[in-house]
Amino acid sequence: MDIQKIILTIAQCAPGFLLAITFHEYAHGRVAKYFGDDTAEREGRLTLNPAAHIDPMGTVFFPLFLVAIGAGAFGWAKPVPVVTRNLRDVKRAMFWVALAGPLANFILAIISAFFFAIIYVLVDSNFQFHKELLEILNYSVLINCVLGAFNLIPWPGLDGSRVLATFLKGETLRKYENLGQYTNMVFFGLIALSFMGVPTLHYIIQPFVFLGRLIQQIFIMILT
Repeated sequence: MDIQKIILTIAQCAPGFLLAITFHEYAHGRVAKYFGDDTAEREGRLTLNPAAHIDPMGTVFFPLFLVAIGAGAFGWAKPVPVVTRNLRDVKRAMFWVALAGPLANFILAIISAFFFAIIYVLVDSNFQFHKELLEILNYSVLINCVLGAFNLIPWPGLDGSRVLATFLKGETLRKYENLGQYTNMVFFGLIALSFMGVPTLHYIIQPFVFLGRLIQQIFIMILT
């Protein structure tokens, strides 16, 4: 991929990616505050300003690396702090705090798909920025679907594990949480296998990409 194409891809991916990670973390913090923990607000994280949520590796270097190798933008933000002892009804609170981030991404994906369909069906293709807007919204749909669904995977370190953990107790919960020590190993192992020609990440992500395409097509059919 040449430099010009890399810059173009970054410009098209950046709006959807920054919205995705910002609303994801904001949703965690907002629901945590609802249940009694205002730590995120006190630390300046209960905001829709992307700068407050940037993680150097997950928000900058890793997405740029993926774009450079032609894999598209994907990454993460700095996790919003949640102090469980401040929460009312901890189990119930943690269920909704964990679920809030992925739900925010799915809502953004639906909104992006709706505007994609409006521009695709109702806006004249001769409009100067027609193609560019479609690409930006297309990336926003896909990034939000992938980020939301990927985080629902019930592996420790992802939001899905915190949702599942609310239904576990005792020794079962302890053993499950211990799996978290292998999270980085599993994550980088999947990336390494993909580089070796074993499309592990492709198999994980592809259903979520299909979901995004399906939402777009549904709105297009409604508007046609």
